[in-house]
Amino acid sequence: MTITERHQFILQELARAGSVSIVQLSEQMQVSGVTIRKDLKILEDKNLLFRTHGGGSLNNPYAVERPINEKEFINSEEKQSIAREAISLIRQTDSIMIGSGTTVFELARCLHPTRQITVITPAVKVTLELSNRPNVEVLQLGGLIRQNSSSVAGSYAEYILEHISCGVLFIGVDGIDLDFGLSISNLTEAGLNQKMINTAQIVVVLADHTKFGKRGIGKICDLDQVQYIVTDAGVPEEVVMSLEDRGVKVLVAGK
Repeated sequence: MTITERHQFILQELARAGSVSIVQLSEQMQVSGVTIRKDLKILEDKNLLFRTHGGGSLNNPYAVERPINEKEFINSEEKQSIAREAISLIRQTDSIMIGSGTTVFELARCLHPTRQITVITPAVKVTLELSNRPNVEVLQLGGLIRQNSSSVAGSYAEYILEHISCGVLFIGVDGIDLDFGLSISNLTEAGLNQKMINTAQIVVVLADHTKFGKRGIGKICDLDQVQYIVTDAGVPEEVVMSLEDRGVKVLVAGK
């Protein structure tokens, strides 16, 4: 096959399936994986596809950072449902940590404990929501507040995390990729999220279906550091099965 014929074949497979793999294309066209990677690079440069780990896709796999007041209105019903489902995971622990983001903020809205609990958070909106809530004591992490997320990041917050621990961390992400793991779209907050994960005994990720198959610029952790992912019914069943095969318990809100 000529280079033009290969490119036409790749685009036909993309139109049919939405994604292609290097291994599959290499077998189908009887060329090396190196050749396929070069073909995918050329097609991406022409804005005809997005390269992904091991292949290509019509859908952009890279998460884009949006201001928190804009993200608040995206999939809001799913986020509320996810938060209600996640509340059950607090159980008997006396301390939890709530990260930044609109989905975990919904968890703060749903939190009405009948016994005393300490909430640790970098998110200013979470602190304001819970500061006068009965049975809730809030530990606000310190540092420079990022306008896009209304959350702190940096060495001051990380220093505090080195000297505390908590039972359960509820964290939001911008991307969940089976190979890359968890990621967010801002490098400044990636380090803080890593510290929060190391501080918690149980890590719970709250993410709607649009976060799956995406990658942010800042990797937070691999999937083996996560105990639970709480999501909505829009996640494909095969993705849920793959996650559970890796030891991650997936809770689908509404099921």
